[in-house]
Amino acid sequence: MQKPFAALALAAASIVALAGCSATTGPASSSGKDTIAVTASTNVWGDVAKEIGGDHVTVTSVIASLSQDPHEYEVTAADQLKVRGAGLILDNGGGYDAFFSDLLAKSGSSAPVITAVSFAPTWPKGEDVAKTVEGFNEHVWYDTAVVEGVAKKVADELSSMAPEHKADFEKNLATFEKGLAELNSSLATIKGAHQGEKIFVTEPVPLYLTAAAGLVNVTPEAFSHAVEEGQDVPPATLLDATRLVGSGEVKALFVNAQAGGAETTKVIGVAKEKGVPVQEVTELIPDGKTYLSWMQDNIATLSRNLDK
Repeated sequence: MQKPFAALALAAASIVALAGCSATTGPASSSGKDTIAVTASTNVWGDVAKEIGGDHVTVTSVIASLSQDPHEYEVTAADQLKVRGAGLILDNGGGYDAFFSDLLAKSGSSAPVITAVSFAPTWPKGEDVAKTVEGFNEHVWYDTAVVEGVAKKVADELSSMAPEHKADFEKNLATFEKGLAELNSSLATIKGAHQGEKIFVTEPVPLYLTAAAGLVNVTPEAFSHAVEEGQDVPPATLLDATRLVGSGEVKALFVNAQAGGAETTKVIGVAKEKGVPVQEVTELIPDGKTYLSWMQDNIATLSRNLDK
């Protein structure tokens, strides 16, 4: 159960009193000696901010471990401080990191907020970016166009806060965009060789990536929806799913490495029995990786699996 906000606020106030003010917890000073504090809901958006801000930012991600689930995360007093002290804030939106939207609303922060789903072409105009929208895939960090939009916005915001470092932010952005272009080139190569081939996903996590590779998702919606929501898959749907995976039509099976269940285990077993490659994907950047190297690994694995 989430702790009452009043208790969190009291604890946060105590921490502030003990810790004092740090040069890395607020916007950059006019002297440029301080860094801009950036807080992100997850390490995905935290890494994007770090890639653009470089040495001029201090980035804190509330969720940075593969063992943490944004859907079940309980905020702490320390999280309140991370948001209150930030000069720039990034979140995913679309209901994915709902804990962060609540945290932000209660923090009283007036820092600019960059919400990733707002850069998705399919995001419904006029909808509250913090809310879940039926039928919208909120895993937008697998869409390189969305990531590029966020990166450009980060560069704009940081340049407004620290104009003396604008050239650095623009240079970092150009380097990051070059990396994204390389990802897109690799996806285009896969598309040229495998367009129209079928895949199965236990959850819709990688679908932006697989769509860019020209692959067709044939997963019964009732299956992936139930798994994502932690519900039981209807028996008839599970039977259809196992038949489909074992039919020889599916070229690759994607599973969320951070979640699982009996139904997921069942389809993995069928896939392995039939020789269908199983690719694990995650919702957070693994330790030792950056956004770009993480996506490069995902794309390289996909390419190898489809070539089998």
